[in-house]
Amino acid sequence: MERRQQLQSWIAAEFPGRPFELAPASADASFRRYFRVTFADDPVTLIAMDAPPSHEDCRPFVQVAELFGAAGAHVPTLIRQNLEQGFLLLSDLGNTTYLQALTKDNAHNLYAEALGTLICIQKASRPDVLPEYSRELLMRELELFPVWYVSRHKGVTLTDQQATQLYEVFERILDVNMAEPKVFVHRDFHSRNLMITPTRSPGIIDFQGALRGPLTYDLASLLRDCYIAWPPEDVAAWVDTYRRRLVAAGITDADAQQFRHWFDYTGLQRHIKVLGLFCRLCYRDGKTQYLADLPLVLRYVLEVAGDYAELADFAALLARATADVDLNRRREEPAAV
Repeated sequence: MERRQQLQSWIAAEFPGRPFELAPASADASFRRYFRVTFADDPVTLIAMDAPPSHEDCRPFVQVAELFGAAGAHVPTLIRQNLEQGFLLLSDLGNTTYLQALTKDNAHNLYAEALGTLICIQKASRPDVLPEYSRELLMRELELFPVWYVSRHKGVTLTDQQATQLYEVFERILDVNMAEPKVFVHRDFHSRNLMITPTRSPGIIDFQGALRGPLTYDLASLLRDCYIAWPPEDVAAWVDTYRRRLVAAGITDADAQQFRHWFDYTGLQRHIKVLGLFCRLCYRDGKTQYLADLPLVLRYVLEVAGDYAELADFAALLARATADVDLNRRREEPAAV
């Protein structure tokens, strides 16, 4: 409540004599909160970001908004900022996400628009602007899985041999990730962070964690979305259509087989991480709603691991540890916290 009062006082000082109301707009997996600001004298609403400086830093958001906006992405316009207090005031991209709007009838058009934005961002990529998505960071993300999913959520203790096998798989995944061309990576380019707007371009949000990393990372985030799934044949077609656009843009010369290998392994890194991350959000942070999406993420991991002979031991280990999970249901109940 104290943060909200501070936010209200700051907005009031920025717009003296203009009464307004704050209403919750959204929250995410971090400490950030968002409020919709409605002024009594103006139908145009704004979005206020509350990012407590003790936990969050607004400067990457400001930097990436400028980078992505210059590349042609539809990102929020920065109206006011107070970096010391952790407050930003942004243009409002609406309240309808891709996840809310997607249907089997409009998916091809909406994904074409999203992929058009993605290639603009990737074509604008250059080194020494954003931090690197390093091998060390990718490994730290993978390590969330044995700690929070296997041990905490499933209650399984890996043997020394199993732990060794798991880390061998991690190293194999990272070898592929690090071999890909490097581009700007949003890191959460999916249906909850793409907004339906009056223009053809989707609004892009939640990009403050952007790095320079594997070419197929955002593609895997979008097409193997943790919150909505599409038929494999549609995903395969979208992947190869996008590969052709990248080849035409001179970003890669990968053939279909090489590119699909990158896509699968980079998606695998992301989804193994997400299994651990969603469990950490539940058990450490009390955000139990993320467990609803574990079965779909697990299904992605098992399907991809099952397609590669070199991942057979990992697929078998994971299948044993998760034999009780119905991969077609939408919710797993959390264990006692």
